[in-house]
Amino acid sequence: MDVDFFPLASFVVITTFTPGPNNISSASMGVLCGYRKTLPYLAGIALGFLPVQLLSALASSTVLSLLPSVEPVLRVLGAAYILWLAYGTLQATYDFSHSDQPVFGFKKGFFFQIVNPKGVIYGLTLYSTFLAPAADQPLFLCACALAFSVIAFCSVTSWALGGAAVKEHLKNPKIKNAVNIFLALLLVYCAVDLSGLIF
Repeated sequence: MDVDFFPLASFVVITTFTPGPNNISSASMGVLCGYRKTLPYLAGIALGFLPVQLLSALASSTVLSLLPSVEPVLRVLGAAYILWLAYGTLQATYDFSHSDQPVFGFKKGFFFQIVNPKGVIYGLTLYSTFLAPAADQPLFLCACALAFSVIAFCSVTSWALGGAAVKEHLKNPKIKNAVNIFLALLLVYCAVDLSGLIF
């Protein structure tokens, strides 16, 4: 098993902690309702993330075991997806609405994650590219799925706790641009390393 952990960790942390529907809704609810009332929603997101990751691991492992020659193609597609994320990160505004948002519960967070296509694409990218060398290690892949769910919970918790502070600091265009450029460059590095086309 030859998993390159630095690009993997960079991709996971950046894509999990940057703005997206989960993080923005968690921040809004944290600001409006407080962390304690938001906690069931956050737990629903994290637990809903787990089956999506397990199914992504199974699907990717099956494809790679049946068609091992498809791995280079998946790597290039994964790299292209990450470059698209890098572009989106450059455009991120960190803007979330505070208007009349009801308190979401566990079920809403869980089912939102189950039907979230972004989570599926994220999982398929992880398991068919970064974790492709471990495709024949089911226990390791299950442990990764659990770890990714814990990281997702840490992310939405961070956004819920720091929603107001994050919003205020990132209103400054210089800080916002510096953060976006740094994160986008890390994603570009991940894409280049993953593609195998240059190194």
